[in-house]
Amino acid sequence: MTAHESGADRDRGHRRVADPVLRVEELTAGYGPTEVLQSVNFDVGDGEVVGLVGRNGVGKTTTLRAVTGAVTPRSGTVTYEGRDITDEDPESTVGRGIALVPEERRIFGGLTVRENLELAELGGREGAGGWSIAEVFDTFENLADTETAKGSTLSGGEQQMLAIGRALVGNPRTLLLDEPTEGLAPYVVERVVETITELRDRGLTVVLVEQNVKMALEVCDYVYVMDNGRIVHESTSAALEDDRDVLDRHLGVSLDGVRTD
Repeated sequence: MTAHESGADRDRGHRRVADPVLRVEELTAGYGPTEVLQSVNFDVGDGEVVGLVGRNGVGKTTTLRAVTGAVTPRSGTVTYEGRDITDEDPESTVGRGIALVPEERRIFGGLTVRENLELAELGGREGAGGWSIAEVFDTFENLADTETAKGSTLSGGEQQMLAIGRALVGNPRTLLLDEPTEGLAPYVVERVVETITELRDRGLTVVLVEQNVKMALEVCDYVYVMDNGRIVHESTSAALEDDRDVLDRHLGVSLDGVRTD
């Protein structure tokens, strides 16, 4: 149980955070006739790293897309900093301080590392508190070493760091990371973990979508497990790490990270 939560704060089986940064309630969404999300509920507290974990295709990415306005919910509400943003478009949610780093990264391969960052800086949210390009280079030394290289020539890990850095210079208050460790070598995964920890220490709120359960448990304060478009379990990372039944049944991993299915 986190500092944001008490037994009395639970509602319909999920935790209720006092003054959440992000609240998703009874969210249903999909594509065409296909319903992907079914009554999804979760809260994210200020400065938390919260994970949405689950197997591929269970609705994690669709949840992020619904939060950012890229997918219009069929029912339910998305509230951000006390405002209903359910029907807002991606441009509006960016303006409110929500930045998405998509799984496919979407960097501009024909632009240099610096040009990618400069472009993001121009289109960022107004106000103090954002990261400068210099700070991004201080944090991601590989990017500083390759700032004149085209995005298309970067390694997968370097492209991921550039995608995160590009989001940061846009001055977000909340960062949504969609599968940031997908396809990365273990040593790069550890660098991503360090980066997320640093972002939390600097006061950024992070929502992390991950199939890499071990990584998510290492970095997240609280975790929601998704299966078939629903939240089927939620707990602190420490509690989930000890719950072999949930790990086996919904995530297909054992405590040492070896797949069981």
